[in-house]
Amino acid sequence: MRNNVFSRSLLASAIGMAATALLSAPVLAEGPKRLDVASTFSTQNFLGEGAVRLSKELETATGGAVSLRVHEPGDLVPAFEVFNSVSSGAIQAGWDWMGYWAGTVPITNLYGALPFGPSPEAFMSWMWADEGTELIQKAYDPYGVKVLPCFISPQETGGWYNQEINKPEDFEGLSVRISGLGAKVLNKLGASTQLVPGSEIYLALERGRVDATEFSVPQVDAAMGFDEVAEYYYFPGWHQSASWFSLLVNQQVWDEYSDERKAQFETACRATLQWAMAEAPPEQMRTIRKLEEKGVKVKRFPDEVVSALQDAWVEVRQEEMQNNPDFAEAYKSLMKHVKLIDEWYELQAMPAPKPLKDEGES
Repeated sequence: MRNNVFSRSLLASAIGMAATALLSAPVLAEGPKRLDVASTFSTQNFLGEGAVRLSKELETATGGAVSLRVHEPGDLVPAFEVFNSVSSGAIQAGWDWMGYWAGTVPITNLYGALPFGPSPEAFMSWMWADEGTELIQKAYDPYGVKVLPCFISPQETGGWYNQEINKPEDFEGLSVRISGLGAKVLNKLGASTQLVPGSEIYLALERGRVDATEFSVPQVDAAMGFDEVAEYYYFPGWHQSASWFSLLVNQQVWDEYSDERKAQFETACRATLQWAMAEAPPEQMRTIRKLEEKGVKVKRFPDEVVSALQDAWVEVRQEEMQNNPDFAEAYKSLMKHVKLIDEWYELQAMPAPKPLKDEGES
């Protein structure tokens, strides 16, 4: 009898100790099950659709445990206030084009719109296989913002114009909607540049507030209706060889997630990046053909114009590297990485395939 009492006493003591240990053990951080995301782009176009795609990939990666609620521009905060709002904790997360924050974090000019820069494939390689993500995160750390580069668009177009550009002097006095380093290049050639939010560009062109605009790839531009208010569509997109878009998360919110959950975010991010790079290129040519059928005049800038733009870019680049050490560090790192990729493809270069004969090739 006494043994039974003693055994029950030991059992009760063990249970009590286990319960105490359980209550005192640290709770694994899991973070919010749904993040409210303020998008800088409408989810009805390709750029905003990237955030929706990311949410689907995140649900898949987490088995439905975490998702994103993507809000349209202005629903939570104005589009150009997303970064500061994520930084302050006013909102949990945002979906952006990196170049919008160049006024606060100058290095984002390089990630958002680098004139005469590398291909999207080379840029993507630097971002995820070299130090691209590390350098942009270092720049965001003082603001308490976690950045996940999840989406890249192809090289953009040269823009929509209501007059022909036949020589460099044609930019003089021209009012152009353009952002980032490209704006500084056009300023060198005498253009007047301004940053107009995407939702306001159509009216700005229609009412003559601007004479020309760049915005995105043909797939997006066509959805915006720019062909209704501009006559000429110019190429190449010298000012933006690749455009990075990202998920921004308030650092304190991000820190609530476990390491496993953070890894799932990155998995979803990379899956979204792969989707964007696979989907976008062929769709641009389909869109251009439809625009030509509607009467849009698709043109290339003359070589003289491209050469003048490139000369102006050399000046701007030198100024940026002298005035912004972070930009200089990132640019040198990027170009070093791109050189390796270029050397590889040069070594593997193949002659163009010979045409087929009598085989009904079309």
